[in-house]
Amino acid sequence: MLAKEENVIFVGYNINYGSQMYGTLTNVPKSKKLEMPVAENLMTGLCMGLAIEGYKPVLIFERHDFILNSLDSILNHLDKIERMSDGQFTTPVIIRAIVGSKKPLHPGPQHIQDFTKFFKNFFSFPVYELNDSKEIIKYYKHAKSVKTPIMLIEKRELYEKEDKYNKK
Repeated sequence: MLAKEENVIFVGYNINYGSQMYGTLTNVPKSKKLEMPVAENLMTGLCMGLAIEGYKPVLIFERHDFILNSLDSILNHLDKIERMSDGQFTTPVIIRAIVGSKKPLHPGPQHIQDFTKFFKNFFSFPVYELNDSKEIIKYYKHAKSVKTPIMLIEKRELYEKEDKYNKK
């Protein structure tokens, strides 16, 4: 759906290789995916710049823990740039934030944290928690038209059945 939009680009790590975001990006053309190093603050700043230049970046964080490294860019810039610029700049970045899973192998307490309540309280842009496939479709359609940043929080368990990396 989003990948068909000309101005959409997916930004993150493990999006061209490895799990390709738990299999959700396997059918997205490589030309629409920008593989990044593990540098979350940089990724967020890059997405802001892309958004200002007319792109609709989808910024991907495989787990909530990794977002903490980008809070400076999100809280102090992405969340406020429209107000700081008196409406001159808008940054319609879609943030995909995944809450880690305890299955099939428990990755440890730092990879299963859920900061949804924190994000909802601290960001002025919409933060939606997606709990099933119908909500995923609904909110991604909504995110496509939003002119502000938006965060879509997904549960890793939603992809357990389709994820080829979890099959034996």
